[in-house]
Amino acid sequence: MSSRSWRTPDRGRLAETRERFLVSDPVEPNQVRDPILASWWRSREWNVPADRIELSYVRDPDLDTPLTRAAMPVLRHLRENVEGQPISVILTDPAGVVLTRLTADHDLERHLDGVKLAPGFSYAEELVGTNGIGTALEGGQPAHVFGHEHYAENLEDLACAGVPIHHPITGKTVGAVDLTCWRKDADPLLVALVKTTADQITQALLTDSSAEELELLQEYLRACRRTNGIVLALNNEVVMMNDRARQVLDAGDQAVLLGQAGEALGTGRAGAVEVELPTGLTARMYCRPTRSSLTGGLRAGSGGVVHVKLIEPSRRPATDSTHAALMLLPGVVGSGTLWLRGCQQVQEVYETGEWLVVEGEPGVGKLTLLRAVHQRRDPAGRFGVLDAAEATSQDWLVRARHTLLEGEGDLVIRHIDRLHSRQAHFLASVLQEMRAAGQPKTRRVVVTRTSGNEAKANLAELLRSFPRTVALPPLRHHVEDLPDLVQFFIGKLSQHGRLICSPEAMQLLARSTWPGNVEQLWQVMRGIVARKRVGSIEPGDLPPAAEPAGGAGARRDRAEPAGLGRQQGQGGRGARHVPGDDLSQDPRIRHPHPRPLISFRR
Repeated sequence: MSSRSWRTPDRGRLAETRERFLVSDPVEPNQVRDPILASWWRSREWNVPADRIELSYVRDPDLDTPLTRAAMPVLRHLRENVEGQPISVILTDPAGVVLTRLTADHDLERHLDGVKLAPGFSYAEELVGTNGIGTALEGGQPAHVFGHEHYAENLEDLACAGVPIHHPITGKTVGAVDLTCWRKDADPLLVALVKTTADQITQALLTDSSAEELELLQEYLRACRRTNGIVLALNNEVVMMNDRARQVLDAGDQAVLLGQAGEALGTGRAGAVEVELPTGLTARMYCRPTRSSLTGGLRAGSGGVVHVKLIEPSRRPATDSTHAALMLLPGVVGSGTLWLRGCQQVQEVYETGEWLVVEGEPGVGKLTLLRAVHQRRDPAGRFGVLDAAEATSQDWLVRARHTLLEGEGDLVIRHIDRLHSRQAHFLASVLQEMRAAGQPKTRRVVVTRTSGNEAKANLAELLRSFPRTVALPPLRHHVEDLPDLVQFFIGKLSQHGRLICSPEAMQLLARSTWPGNVEQLWQVMRGIVARKRVGSIEPGDLPPAAEPAGGAGARRDRAEPAGLGRQQGQGGRGARHVPGDDLSQDPRIRHPHPRPLISFRR
């Protein structure tokens, strides 16, 4: 490790910023990194002491676990490579309890003992405040904290970088690895080195996994590669669920399917099972036990892969009325089951007057649906929109506060995931002020957020004011509505009905993945109509963006477990809209790579 100091933020300025935060003075933007400021807010909410570290001995570390057996050889090898350098290599459990600490410098080791960063003590963020271990575990992602970025002043002479460790098959957080050194010795390689160490531990965990777990994982991945539908995999300990399942099914439907799948796999026989779901949908499950389950590698019939196909709702007379209600929403097109369900949920929440979060992928029409519901339910009322994407100055916050406290009618705040930490906290305070004044009874406030995008700030404080959330499905998840949308757009763009879409072109459009959702479809149709105003739209008229992706980019929902594959899940739902509302021109839109939902069953 180089003795050259890492160029961290100006220490004097950072120390002053921390002091202002601790005395509740406003913190100016760009004075502290957003992840650190978000952690400071959490530390304050947990009442963590900033002037001392008060920790009690938690327990004797258990050094005979899959994590420690996999990690110790990696950590010992790392310690040998940094022999003589003032670095401490630390392994913790998921609660931040230090399991082992390997330190190559006596002065650093004495200092760590003094701040109780030692085996048996927990460095969870809720106990110590902002630090490399606790903040990484709290955020579920790598975290580096240097000097005065620590919440507790006792840690200001240290620099630390931590990475949570996820089991490569279950996805469960099993612990964290952290590298700590003196602040003056901090080097950019510290972060890279701890990430490499975490990857090596993850690989060791995979090597030590049982043959039965690996077989289940392999069968699950094989199933996900072969279909873009709903795929589940489960045994006595693990549940794996691809993004399609998480997006299409709500929590109640998921629970019923998992229970029925477990029973079906428990018989050890492959076959189809039809299940009525709480939401009124009907699912047909095709259960296929793994070989090890059939041969007794696990308890007979305890694990396997399940394909799920949703069929038309049965015994659900409300469907027609739901469809009829949708037809009264101005500018809204589509009759797919998932789309209708999302529209119905938004209308139901609107009727209750509760504050609402609407989430979905970019360009799917969240604002259009909200505007349509407002126009249908309260056509004479005011409908205001604030866009957090425009919150680039203090003026926006002032205008937002005035609009919230003094304005009238329904209000939509778009793109809350683009707020910085200070902005999110300010907005949360104003919303709480409104609640204290009883305004939720007289005024509706809705926020929209883009699913799949990492928010710039921790939004937990802001979202506490919104008891309901509706997630709208993206275009690719109910592409059966695409013909209606195409005809609707042609009707808006072409006069007198002199342009139609041929069946061949419509088939190609339906096979596209539409990463930009309905907005992308609108732009494609607008480009076509600009070039061709009469006749029939043929495959040759379609731009490359509308053609089905081939090869590795072919239309599919491919799931990869956390720790093994890409981690860029779009994981969201979307809605349909008409041009002019909720239009996304973001060139960063790309084809989604969904993550599976993987967890331990207990």
